[in-house]
Amino acid sequence: MNQIAPGEPLADQPDPDLAGAVRRLANTSVLVIGDVMLDRYIYGDMTRISPEAPVPILSITREIGLPGGAGNVVRNLTALGAAVAFISVLGDDQTGSDLTALVGGQPNVEPWLLVQGGRTTTLKTRYVAAGQQLFRADREITAPIHPKLAERMLRIAGDAMAATSVTVLSDYGKGVLAGDVPGKLVEMARKAGRRLIVDPRGPDHARYAGADIIMPNRIDLAEATGMPVDTDQAINAAASALRTLHGFGAVVVTRGNDGMTLVDDAGTRHFPAEAAEVYDVAGAGDTAVATLAASIAGGSDMDTAVRLANLAAGVAVGKAGTAVVREGDLMFALSPQRSALRKIVTRDEASEHVERWRRRGWRVGFTNGCFDLLHPGHVHLLEEARAKCDRLVVGLNSDASVRRLKGPKRPVQPEAARAAVLASLSSVDLVCVFEEDTPEALISELRPDLLMKGADYRLEEIVGADLVRGWGGKVALADLLPGHSTSATLARIRA
Repeated sequence: MNQIAPGEPLADQPDPDLAGAVRRLANTSVLVIGDVMLDRYIYGDMTRISPEAPVPILSITREIGLPGGAGNVVRNLTALGAAVAFISVLGDDQTGSDLTALVGGQPNVEPWLLVQGGRTTTLKTRYVAAGQQLFRADREITAPIHPKLAERMLRIAGDAMAATSVTVLSDYGKGVLAGDVPGKLVEMARKAGRRLIVDPRGPDHARYAGADIIMPNRIDLAEATGMPVDTDQAINAAASALRTLHGFGAVVVTRGNDGMTLVDDAGTRHFPAEAAEVYDVAGAGDTAVATLAASIAGGSDMDTAVRLANLAAGVAVGKAGTAVVREGDLMFALSPQRSALRKIVTRDEASEHVERWRRRGWRVGFTNGCFDLLHPGHVHLLEEARAKCDRLVVGLNSDASVRRLKGPKRPVQPEAARAAVLASLSSVDLVCVFEEDTPEALISELRPDLLMKGADYRLEEIVGADLVRGWGGKVALADLLPGHSTSATLARIRA
C-alpha cells in the first residue's frame, strides 16, 4: 500500500499544487441531494438540583440552530465559496420553516426544499453546559418520502445536474434517498456526464451501485461487506471487495484518527490524519465530502481531492460543534509557518474560536479601540486584560469607523497595519475588525466573560457593559500609564 509518511504532515510541506486546488474550490458548482435536519444547541448553566426530582436544572442562556445532515454539506460548500443547488424534503412544521430560512439565508445556494404534508422534519436538540453535552433529544420520521414527491425530486434533480458539475448524495437514512431513488440518480448522473459522490448510510450499498465515488466510514464498510476493518490491510481488502461488488469508480474510507484510504483503478493509497488536535468530531464527515466534491468539481485528480478532504476533516475536528471549514483555514493548514496574522479573523471565525474556548472552560476577555498608533499605554491595557482571562479578543475599529469617530485625517495607519501590529503581541489571541461605530454587536455575538477598558472611562460609559453584566460577566478598568496617548503622540509628530 502506498502511504504518505505519517512523520511528514501536509501542514509542514506547502505544496503549490494543493494551494492552487484550494483556490479553485470557490469557482465550482455542486448539487447536493439528501436528508436535511435542524441541529439545535441549547446552552446553559447548571448550579442547582431540581426539588421535583434528583436531576440538575439547566438555566438556559442561549440557543442556536444550524442546518444539519445534508444541510451541513451545503454549509461547508458555501463556506468554501462554491455555488450549490440543494434538493431535500421537509415537513410542514415549524422546524421545516426554520430550516427553510436558514438554508435560504446562505450565500450562493439555490434551494429546492419540497414539503410533504404531515411529515415531521428531523430535529436534533443538544443540551450543553460547561462545554459538555448533557443529552440529545431527537424528533424525526424516517419513512420514505411520498412516491409522487420522489418523482418530482428526480425531475428537479435532472435539471439541476445539467447546471452543476458534481452531484453529492448525502444519505442520513431519514427517507429522502430511500428505495430505488439513489439508483435512479446514479443513472441520471451517468447520462448527464456528471460525477456522483455518495456519503452512504446502512449496510445496503447496492442501492448506490455504479456511483463514481463512495465515502463510507469504517463502520459503514464493515456493515456493507461483513469483513474485518481493524488494520490497513483489512480495510484495503474490504474496500476493494466493495468496489468490485457494486461497480464503484473509487472508494474513499474515512477512518477518523487514522485518516483516509483511497481505493481506485490506480491501487490503494493511505492518507494519515491531519488533525493538530481533536476537539469535536461532529460534522467532520460532511466537511470531508463537501471538500472532496468541490475539489473534483474544480478539476483536481483523486489524490489531490482526497488529500484536501482529509486536511479539511482535520481542521473541522479542531473546531467546536458542526463548524465549517473555509479557504483560509485550508491555506493556513498548508502553510509551514504559523504567522501571527492568523490571529486576524472575521466575526464568524471569532465566534468559532470563542465557542471552542468556552467549551474548554476558558475565560474569554474582550477589549476594543482604534489602536491607531500603538504606544506603551495600549500595551499595558492589553497585558492587564490578558492577565484577567485565559484568552483575549481585541475588537478593532475599521478605517471607516475611525474616520466617523476621529475625523477625516484619521486613522494614520490603515486597519490592516493596525491589526497586524496587535496580532504580533503575545497578550492578544484574536483581532476582529468591526465596521460599526461601537463594538456592541460584536460583544453581543461573542458574549465575553470579561470586558476591559482603560481607567479614563467611567463604567456607565463603557459600551456593552450592561450586556456583559447581564450574562454574568465582569467589567473592569485598567490603570493608565501617564504621558501616553495617541493624540499626544500625533501632536508631537506634527510639531
